[in-house]
Amino acid sequence: MPKEPSPSVTEVETHGVERIPDADRTAGPLDLFRLAFGGANTFATCVLGAFPILFGLSFWQGLAAMLVGLLIGALLLAPMAVFGPRNGTNNAVSSSAHLGVHGRIVGSFLSLLTAVAFFSLSVWSSGDALIGGAHRLFGVPESDVAYGCAYAVFAALVLAVCVYGFRFMLLVNKIAVVAATLLFVLGLAAFAGDFDPSYAGVFTPDADQATQDLFWPSFIGAALIVLSNPVSFGAFLGDWARYIPAETPRRKVMGAAFLSQIATVLPFGFGLATAAIIAEQAPKYMDPAAPNFVGGLLAIAPAWYFLPVCLIALIGGMSTGTTALYGTGLDFSSVFPRLGRVQATVLIGALSITFIFVGRFGFNLVQAISTFATMIITCTVPWMIVMMLGYVTRRGWYDPEALQVFTRRQHGGRYWFARGWNWRGMAAWWTGAVTGVLFTNIPGQFVGPLGDLANGADISLPLGAAVAAVVYLALLAAFPEPRGVYGPDGPRWVRAADTPIAPITPITGEPNPAPA
Repeated sequence: MPKEPSPSVTEVETHGVERIPDADRTAGPLDLFRLAFGGANTFATCVLGAFPILFGLSFWQGLAAMLVGLLIGALLLAPMAVFGPRNGTNNAVSSSAHLGVHGRIVGSFLSLLTAVAFFSLSVWSSGDALIGGAHRLFGVPESDVAYGCAYAVFAALVLAVCVYGFRFMLLVNKIAVVAATLLFVLGLAAFAGDFDPSYAGVFTPDADQATQDLFWPSFIGAALIVLSNPVSFGAFLGDWARYIPAETPRRKVMGAAFLSQIATVLPFGFGLATAAIIAEQAPKYMDPAAPNFVGGLLAIAPAWYFLPVCLIALIGGMSTGTTALYGTGLDFSSVFPRLGRVQATVLIGALSITFIFVGRFGFNLVQAISTFATMIITCTVPWMIVMMLGYVTRRGWYDPEALQVFTRRQHGGRYWFARGWNWRGMAAWWTGAVTGVLFTNIPGQFVGPLGDLANGADISLPLGAAVAAVVYLALLAAFPEPRGVYGPDGPRWVRAADTPIAPITPITGEPNPAPA
């Protein structure tokens, strides 16, 4: 059937997590690229790009760590883009196929925590940059009142865009991708005269042995921090990719997700290069105990670049904030189906804004939320591994109606398993996440009980992913899933059991909703 014209950007989106009708799927891989790249082309990413220098690496060592982390992270993220076009819903709902009708709340919960954490980081970093630039440019006082006003403006603008929904968010990111990219390129010109690629860091040939022993832990830690940025999008890709037609080739959808993260070499590189300059010209801002990348950037920036700093803060904060908060409202509405997308978005937005102000001015949680975000990523990677391996063993086949059993307040279906829980996927995720937390090593912030076993290196993400993969495949082999979940072509790599599939029925006392 011919597709209908796209609705106006000022028309409030009505779709929740029910399968998007084919006629409404008017987005393409380029739109997915814009949303994923736009959400990362911000000051928050620049701050992550400064970490290799904070960890004592030279510029070239830091560049190598950044490229390794970015490449692995992009490769991990790309497969998570295929679920949206395939099922027409978000990734949390798609996870019903592998964790069970009720087990899908794991994905929703991880999405919720990730979105609140990164929304907070986005508002804080952009608000600080905006007030810092305005202070240098216009003499605006750097007071709590000024920062509070900046946070409030960002939060209100982001919430308004998210209420309008996907089309408005796509428009914002179309503008943000071009504008922020141009401003970052302008920044490269602004700092070119001060940049010295020979910045040596602390791991020089003359460093003592104790310092030399910290090189690989620092290199791996820097790479993992960079890797966490693309991984943070894993739970959200389906929020946007569900508007892409199902017949779109998988390589194009995965390619858009992959390239969106490779393109973030620009903000990451900007953060790395300017951090090297700050470390030489204004080292007090690069104190690992209390780093202040935004303050250091403003300290070394030429006066004419203060206005671009303010614009990057405004544009980038809007882009990152909308991609995070939109997914939050969508997931919350899927966990509590009685709330529509708009109502859930407003509720979560209000709670997030309260958290931002209380955390910033009441408890100074900025550094703590950075640690919190890293821990969420540690728990998200095993979930992503279960999803990817589940997709492969199912040969990419899903039953869209059975995925919606939870949303429609029903029982049964292909993905009901044991009272709505697939203990195979749940056990794999749980063991992988716990292993990752146990081996986490974030110096000065959080070190797990086993975090020092790798000579100070943080191996939480690769180890958690490996454990989840081994446990999941082993459980699928030892305890086969029902043949009905695999579709007409049967399973790949694993066996299937001739277990009957329970019919889909409404919960007692409630009407059976008709499919959307």
